[in-house]
Amino acid sequence: MKEINVPYLGLSSHQPGLDEVSRVLDAIGLAHEIGTVNWPGYANKPEVTFKIGYGEQEIFLKFIVREHFVKAQMTRSNQQVYEDSCVEFFVAPSNDGIYFNFEFNAIGTILMGRGKSRHDDRLCDPAVISHIRRSGTLGTEPFDERRGDQLWELTVAIPYDIFLPEGMTSPAGVTIRANFYKCGDKLSHPHYLSWNPIETESPDFHRPEYFGTLRFDPKI
Repeated sequence: MKEINVPYLGLSSHQPGLDEVSRVLDAIGLAHEIGTVNWPGYANKPEVTFKIGYGEQEIFLKFIVREHFVKAQMTRSNQQVYEDSCVEFFVAPSNDGIYFNFEFNAIGTILMGRGKSRHDDRLCDPAVISHIRRSGTLGTEPFDERRGDQLWELTVAIPYDIFLPEGMTSPAGVTIRANFYKCGDKLSHPHYLSWNPIETESPDFHRPEYFGTLRFDPKI
């Protein structure tokens, strides 16, 4: 099972600009690869990495994607962003069996749910989702599939109070379980990649038993 030590980022404020977050994440060392092809029937394999850190009020993520087929048609919260070029963060903030799924297309549209499995996953209120900050290099306007060498990035800030009542007020010194994914269900060349491997017969990201480990460093 894979593990990541998540650093505390000394930033300029409790809610720093995403440009600053992006620069600081760039400086923290090697990125982590979302590169496991769990299901060989889907041979398309984009180059996908991410970086993760945390601050006083938010968890920060930066995804870096190079792929040959990119689409971003969904523009409203909780639409089927997994049909577009999509990066995902699934995380279980406590030991009660509940995990959150954060799914982002290439222009930052979010699908967010919470539950204990795919079958009881419940979508979250768009008013709550609106508190998740994000900034991407492909802008915010929808587009149909583009082909050719495409490089895009997405920086995200997820506030801790998104996770309440699950209990994450600050993850400093805490160990939790999570996985990271890349997919594109309705691209001309679909793909399903994960950070930590998934041992199922067919594509299924809603499998917390295959989450890896995030160890949040103490504040310095």
